[in-house]
Amino acid sequence: MDKDKIIYQLSVKDILIVIEDNELKIKINESDIHLLEDRSMPFHTRLLGKDRMALFSFIHSLNTNFGTSIFEPVAKALASANFQSALSQQVSGTQISSKAHDVIQNIMDNLATANETPNKPTEISAIRAVCQQGQMRKVKLTKVDIKLIAHDGAIYLFDLKTAKPNAGGFKEFKRTLLEWVATTLADNPSANIQSIIAIPYNPYEPEPYNRWTMRGMLDLQNELKVAEEFWDFLGGQGTYQQLLDIFERIGIELRPEIDEYFLRYNRQ
Repeated sequence: MDKDKIIYQLSVKDILIVIEDNELKIKINESDIHLLEDRSMPFHTRLLGKDRMALFSFIHSLNTNFGTSIFEPVAKALASANFQSALSQQVSGTQISSKAHDVIQNIMDNLATANETPNKPTEISAIRAVCQQGQMRKVKLTKVDIKLIAHDGAIYLFDLKTAKPNAGGFKEFKRTLLEWVATTLADNPSANIQSIIAIPYNPYEPEPYNRWTMRGMLDLQNELKVAEEFWDFLGGQGTYQQLLDIFERIGIELRPEIDEYFLRYNRQ
């Protein structure tokens, strides 16, 4: 899909991203707003008022659903114009060789004890060398959020994370990335495969993204794409800024409708 042809539909009754007839449509879902309105929070409501609590519920719903309802379908739609294939919620594979499992565990142990620094190309080569050796074990791994296949056959597996992932989770994130590589190579040992953590925006902007918590576990050059790095990789140079502009236009158009929606709480 040509990113210049992205369109949006506006309604306070729907807050979902949908893809219809190859067009990206952003909507707001009133039912999501009610999710927290219906929850009894008597102290909060009395302190802040019903209007502010309704706004809190709306924002909470946005934050909760942005990953699967907005970022994933937008990423898939943008990448479909530039890649041979763009799919979401995919299985990387169903089996890992026992030798590859041992290699992954060795990599994890060495990173955890700081005996080695992350080096994704070297790690992939080590897994590739044993990807079909030993016993093939059935596995059920975390699904790939976005799977891309480039026109040259290269495979990119993305794990979309929140803007500020829990620092303690990076050990498991790293293992998942390596296991995705191992299951892919178990089926196709010659595959050109990359597995990457994607963070859709930089919460520290205009300062650089704070990557120190990931250093020592992730190869920051090869396993992490943040904000512009991610969106421009999918849709081409300038995509990230264009997306921000689109969301700003949507916000301007929706503002009177949203304001009217929340005015009802001032009348109660």
